[in-house]
Amino acid sequence: MAANGCHVCGLEGPDGAAERWPVHGGGGEADPPCWSCPATCCTGRAVSSVPSGYSSTSNKKDHVRITNKSQPGFLERLSETSGGMFVGLMTFLVSFYLIFTNEGRALKTATSLAEGLSLVVSPSSIHSVAPENEGRLVHIIGALRTSKLLSDPNYGVHLPAVKLRRHVEMYQWVETEESREYTEDGQVKTERKYSYNTEWRSEIVNSRNFDREIGHKNPSAMAVESFTATAPFVQIGRFFLSAGLIDKVDNFKTLSLSKLEDPHVDIIRRGDYFYHSENPKYPEVGDLRVSFSYAGLSSDDPDLGPAHVVTVIARQRGDQLVPYATKSGDTLLLLHHGDFSAEEVFRREQKSNSLKTWGLRAAGWVAMFMGLNLMTRILYTLVDWFPIFRDLVNIGLKAFAFCVATSLTLLTVAAGWLFYRPLWALGIAGLALVPIIVARTRVPAKKLE
Repeated sequence: MAANGCHVCGLEGPDGAAERWPVHGGGGEADPPCWSCPATCCTGRAVSSVPSGYSSTSNKKDHVRITNKSQPGFLERLSETSGGMFVGLMTFLVSFYLIFTNEGRALKTATSLAEGLSLVVSPSSIHSVAPENEGRLVHIIGALRTSKLLSDPNYGVHLPAVKLRRHVEMYQWVETEESREYTEDGQVKTERKYSYNTEWRSEIVNSRNFDREIGHKNPSAMAVESFTATAPFVQIGRFFLSAGLIDKVDNFKTLSLSKLEDPHVDIIRRGDYFYHSENPKYPEVGDLRVSFSYAGLSSDDPDLGPAHVVTVIARQRGDQLVPYATKSGDTLLLLHHGDFSAEEVFRREQKSNSLKTWGLRAAGWVAMFMGLNLMTRILYTLVDWFPIFRDLVNIGLKAFAFCVATSLTLLTVAAGWLFYRPLWALGIAGLALVPIIVARTRVPAKKLE
């Protein structure tokens, strides 16, 4: 074969072809690909280098599929709208439950935090267990410690941390669908455009669900799986963290692989990834790449830095830090990354509770708005044959749903306050009666005049 010939079809190419499209041939040497051979992909590599049974990255053509159906009649549209009314009613009712119970949850959390702030104590030392604090809510600050290194011997990764995560991605075909619907010759036509591209994905993409699987087949499993290793025992000074506190150590950071060697001849390190690939620069479908991250560095490391410091508020039970049960029926088990005073921790928790409360209120309003839209959709269906009137009705129904959802949300929040805060309810009722009492006492005085 000529110096510039294709190792697939044998055709000769211009000078410099091998340098412009370097590939790995079947013999492990760099063979120049064919610039016109249909057996090559967009990167110039031969299809023969793709693992058996899987698709190369050569077929990236889009295709369009058009489906036709008769335009639905009035009764059919009315029937579909009736089904939507039931879904809307369920959504509408659920929104009341969400908004109302959210007020009770917010009050319980706020009360528990206030109770905790009034009871919390800070031990003089974390390196000794004070018997007088047994059963009390304690405030602990210190660096995390573990008894053993976490490791993945398959890749030569070893480090002191609370958690070590291995993240695996596979190079796979991904289908993208774009659709539009239009009416033509009395029929409703749906045009769907499918495009296929290759991406690194951490989950298996099932190519059997593709509109066109031929030429876009993905493997059905990964040879290497993702996992997270967790240290069984974690300490701050003399105190052991309970499982609930260990779960809260989630400040994951990417582990640099720059000082690690390739663990195996079939694994190549590039940047912060280990590649299971012949050529990481031009991956094939089915290739894998592996990265690592860690949370809660538990020892000083010259490359990773000092041990991670956390602030914990929990109940002292011997040398363990466990959940604290409050009088309101809630539990306190708090862990914050960094060095914070007890007051600062509770302030941050109150702020988080407030944000969650407002977020759930907003979610309840959205659910109520959507429910009202679905329930009133039947009115739109009744007039959709008249374009101008149909548009006006649509705007009116949207405005109606907006106003009603806003009013009912506010009323539900108010009802929740009155139900979960009866003393507040009595106080507000008393204030509401003041103008009436004042007005009634002034009437007899005027009559006497």
